[in-house]
Amino acid sequence: MTTARCIVFIDRPDWHSRQLGAAFAKAGVEPVFLSLRRTGFAAATGGARLRLPGFEDELPLGAFVRTISAGSFEQVTLRLGVLHALRESGLLVYNDARAIERCVDKSMTSFLLHRAGIPTPPTWAVESREAAQAIARAEASPARPLVLKPLFGSQGRGLALIEGDADLPPAETVAGVYYLQHYIGEGREGWRDWRVFVAGGKAVAAMLRQGVTWKTNAAQGALCQAIEPDGQMSAIAIAAAEAVGAAFAGVDIIRDAAGRLLVLEVNSNPAWSALQRVTRRPIAEALVADFLSRAASLAEARADVAIRAR
Repeated sequence: MTTARCIVFIDRPDWHSRQLGAAFAKAGVEPVFLSLRRTGFAAATGGARLRLPGFEDELPLGAFVRTISAGSFEQVTLRLGVLHALRESGLLVYNDARAIERCVDKSMTSFLLHRAGIPTPPTWAVESREAAQAIARAEASPARPLVLKPLFGSQGRGLALIEGDADLPPAETVAGVYYLQHYIGEGREGWRDWRVFVAGGKAVAAMLRQGVTWKTNAAQGALCQAIEPDGQMSAIAIAAAEAVGAAFAGVDIIRDAAGRLLVLEVNSNPAWSALQRVTRRPIAEALVADFLSRAASLAEARADVAIRAR
């Protein structure tokens, strides 16, 4: 009997690839690790097909997207196009290109969260420094600053507090986009927020992140502690993942001075090494179980369509 094979898109072998490899092997599926840089299209005489090394004669069971290689606008567009094409071919792409595009662009994430009625800090995204200055004059002060974030970024890199319009950097230092969000400041218990890992419509695991500065990312030195999210926190995290169309996600949540939970970000390609260090729940196995369940459902749907077409 032929072993089912799936693609895991990842740039290079790392801890996450080993975790996923072990989880897929345990489930009886062979993962083929592949960088999106090696993929492409072939549209010529005889039809159109995807260039997927190792899958010249068959399509995979599905594709698990762990990372997308950085590159030029054209390169990233091509790589996302491959993910779109896999989905159009009827295969599971986990997470698919639509969810990735919505999450990598923080302004779109904020828009979708607000539209879905999910509590999140007031946010603005503009291109000109003049427009950003007008927002800062109206919204920022030393007592209530704004956070300037890279539109595309992670792990707390490139964040800055804006207390007035003079704090705004030149447009070229922010790639021509000012993404500004109300700062939710230090509470009685210091700088802290939560990362909730969602998969399969459930809060799989969560951790409290206690920051040594106002940047509470684990990559910035925050202390992490496993927690059991309460019903409200789980519900908000699950709703946030659904709002952006993510099958799995790392949802960052903070509590404001009034005690209200707010969603800061939704990550469609979340790392989970810091979370796994503090929880006993096997996160890779939860992801693989959800992936295989969704892939099986899609395969059944394709089979039903084929039968009806006869």
